[in-house]
Amino acid sequence: MIIFLYGEDTYRMREKMREIVERYKKIHKSGLNLRYPDNFADLEDGFKQTSMFKEKKLAIITNPFSSPEFKEKFSEKKKELLNSEDIILIYQEEEFNKNDSLFKFLKEKAKSQEFKLLLGQKLKNWIKKEFGKHQTPVEPKVLEILIEYIGNDLWRMNNEIKKLVSYKKNISPEDVKILVRPKIETDIFKTIDAIAEKDKKQALKLIHKHLEKGDSPLYLLSMINYQFRNLLIVKSSNTSKIKMHPFVLKKSYYQSQKFTLGELKKIYQKIFQVDLDIKTGRIEPEMALDLLIAEI
Repeated sequence: MIIFLYGEDTYRMREKMREIVERYKKIHKSGLNLRYPDNFADLEDGFKQTSMFKEKKLAIITNPFSSPEFKEKFSEKKKELLNSEDIILIYQEEEFNKNDSLFKFLKEKAKSQEFKLLLGQKLKNWIKKEFGKHQTPVEPKVLEILIEYIGNDLWRMNNEIKKLVSYKKNISPEDVKILVRPKIETDIFKTIDAIAEKDKKQALKLIHKHLEKGDSPLYLLSMINYQFRNLLIVKSSNTSKIKMHPFVLKKSYYQSQKFTLGELKKIYQKIFQVDLDIKTGRIEPEMALDLLIAEI
């Protein structure tokens, strides 16, 4: 038997793998026939060995599509392995060519499951379920802010949920805003770095990456405004007296060294003007962002 797990959502895929392994261990208690072969020879040798226990073997193979040699040898024996009484669990988290003949075979013949990134109501349901594991209720506004801040990165979402429920049992929107750092806030540092290095092409690329994902142009502008305001504060003040998150302070101090105080003041004025032009309908938000980056 072959079980084939693949997809972008590596968190849920890893959870599924753990579920399969735990179920196997409950049935086959010796644990001697659970293997993680590094190459095809190890896989074959493991299946050929006679076990002292009457147990099915379980071999877990990670990212076989990333090894041409493994993939070639596996393809040669794929039908034989498919009909084996023992179990092969293929866990493919790295990208691969879906026109590959082995992929088509596994998708059609194996017990395959694709893990797509969660969106919309499915993502909300998953978050509710995770809070439920901690006997913690979650209001709709909390869900909205968490998704706005983190998106569908379930690895990070799981960590943030654990942090929130350890803080208190009734989580408010204000608690999320205090304790959770928006992903876009972290990403915006990369854009500011590109601007500081006079790499306008990279800065525009990063901005458009956010726009393509559906991030609001006005929110992007507000984050740029927020960070340049931080740079101005750091540049013109004694850093020991600034009340700012240590991570933001460190990044802001480093970035502020790339600008003079005069340059930062001019940029901040440009941001203010662009914000005004958007709100008075003089220019479309996306075009305003492009012009702002071009003129900095």
